[in-house]
Amino acid sequence: MRKMAGIYIILIVLILLVSYFSMTSGSFSAKPGELLSTLFHIHPNPQYEILLFQLRLPRIVMAAAIGLGLGIAGTVIQAITKNGLADPGILGINAGAGAGIVAFMLLFQGQSEATALASAMGMPVFGLIGGLMAAVLIYIFAWHRGHLESGRIILVGIAMNSGFSALSLFLSLKMDPQDYEMAMVWKNGSIWSANWMTITAILPWLIVFIPLLMAKMSLLDTIRFDEDTVKSLGVSSNKEKTILLVACIALISACVTAAGSMAFVGLIAPHISRRLAGIEHRYSLPVSGLVGMLLVISADFAGKLFFQPSEVPAGIILAILGVPYFFFLLFKQKKGLDA
Repeated sequence: MRKMAGIYIILIVLILLVSYFSMTSGSFSAKPGELLSTLFHIHPNPQYEILLFQLRLPRIVMAAAIGLGLGIAGTVIQAITKNGLADPGILGINAGAGAGIVAFMLLFQGQSEATALASAMGMPVFGLIGGLMAAVLIYIFAWHRGHLESGRIILVGIAMNSGFSALSLFLSLKMDPQDYEMAMVWKNGSIWSANWMTITAILPWLIVFIPLLMAKMSLLDTIRFDEDTVKSLGVSSNKEKTILLVACIALISACVTAAGSMAFVGLIAPHISRRLAGIEHRYSLPVSGLVGMLLVISADFAGKLFFQPSEVPAGIILAILGVPYFFFLLFKQKKGLDA
């Protein structure tokens, strides 16, 4: 327990440090002392209030929420599929949710400000539908001899990812030029347009589904065993996996709604958490959420800091890190199989 407390403290301190640097750095020069005094309303500066509460703080909060959701969802999906290479992005769930949200953008483009919040609340629903479609297709094509085959899951997932990405592109081409540009920026995994309204829209999804998945931590340890063992313990494997998968897709849909596809967070965070906290999900699941938060906040900060005066979307930074890591895991898994 002392070790776990130390891990939690270190991760939280790192998150706060990166958040501090992200809040005090950028193209607009701001004195850190005055910015922090404005944050805590000690001697607020009106100019800094706009910079902090309308621009920088929403980005940090949204990045943290997305990282938390994707980190937890990635750990659960890897437990369900019993595949360390499983990731919402690789499996096509992100792309399915994205296609649903692009369809929503196409249907409700040119919305008025009066309906902006209602539309923001409705986007995750369309994302959930798209994500569920992707999951159903994965189940249909990866199911073989009464169970899901790990190799088929990855292959089918790659196909789903390509298919739904193509569908998203086709739908986006039907949009007005302004809406198309907005959709392309969003698809790259950008937190540039973070605002409190979007955070308010996705917050209920996080509040409902993260505790639900956290409550299933002991079940996640159980379903790692083979199907016969799970059934002998009195667990309805298919029913529980369906509940967990739907909760994960709902969580992923909310995250994709907020900032598009943040690829590889759900792949990297679970592996780091298992190295830090072990394989027991009561430890690895919350750690994965914290690692996900750190990854997305850091990626957004790096995209903003190292490419000034331009900015690179956090999703692209994560992809640059994630692709080599994925090939490393793939090579490691292949080496293990050959041995």
